[in-house]
Amino acid sequence: MRGVFFIVGPTATGKSKLAADVAREVDAEIIGADAFQIYRGFALLTAKPNAATLAIAPHHLIGTKSISEGMNAEKFRKLALQTISEIHSRGKLAIVVGGSGLYVKALTHGLPSLPEADPHLRAKLNKLSLEELRQRLLDFDPESTCKVDLKNRRRVVRALEICLLTEKPASQQQTKWSPGVRSEGVFVLRDRDELYERINRRVETMFDLGVIEEVRATGALSETASKMIGLREIRDLLNGKMSILQCVAAIQQATRRYAKRQLTWFRRQTNFQPLNLSLLTHNEARISLRARLARAHGND
Repeated sequence: MRGVFFIVGPTATGKSKLAADVAREVDAEIIGADAFQIYRGFALLTAKPNAATLAIAPHHLIGTKSISEGMNAEKFRKLALQTISEIHSRGKLAIVVGGSGLYVKALTHGLPSLPEADPHLRAKLNKLSLEELRQRLLDFDPESTCKVDLKNRRRVVRALEICLLTEKPASQQQTKWSPGVRSEGVFVLRDRDELYERINRRVETMFDLGVIEEVRATGALSETASKMIGLREIRDLLNGKMSILQCVAAIQQATRRYAKRQLTWFRRQTNFQPLNLSLLTHNEARISLRARLARAHGND
């Protein structure tokens, strides 16, 4: 599918504002590729683009889903492909912007045909300890234990669920990726010290702007939405299990670790050209990005 450009990278790099400015200049529309920003509410906790940024260019798949609804890469892919088609019908370019690696890969590579989650089986698996889940996965599919993050309970549960529902090793099924959209774009990053400082400041600003009240007002959440970084820590704060200083520090650390994982993912999983924003002013980055976009889609 032509007319799609990707701007991906870790959290807090500044890709949202940069992408919006470029989209306005080339009359493009933006599709968010963020597993948590797709939910309504939690503007502070998920660091959604602010109102000024959203007003620069049309944005899609940001704040569109209820927090009670489960999301995954396949659901995102269907929504994104439909949105891309609608943008193209208006004669415009679609720019996919985000940091959720699997959502991006769902578009660039497609997805294997895997069974939907089974609520009853999922409930049974969720009663098991992480160690019990690991052992069962090892028994069913030893190869998966080399490919699945065994510290990530959600991914271990999903791999085991696939094995049980299909009666086949998950590792064999997940190698069959179908073609995706034409994957041209950039991987934006910053020098580590600068990125970590930006993350630390952003978390502090979240608290200044009222993220505690945002979480306090939360209703029932889906399993996906409950994984938002900072949600558990702020709930612990509200329950008196940690001080506000401990809470801020814990969220800063969790976000820095997430950014590190994002960097690793995009370096290994994509062939997008890097764009180090630490070396450029905002205008220089905007000009560079627009030139790359023109080279990729000048003949579309």
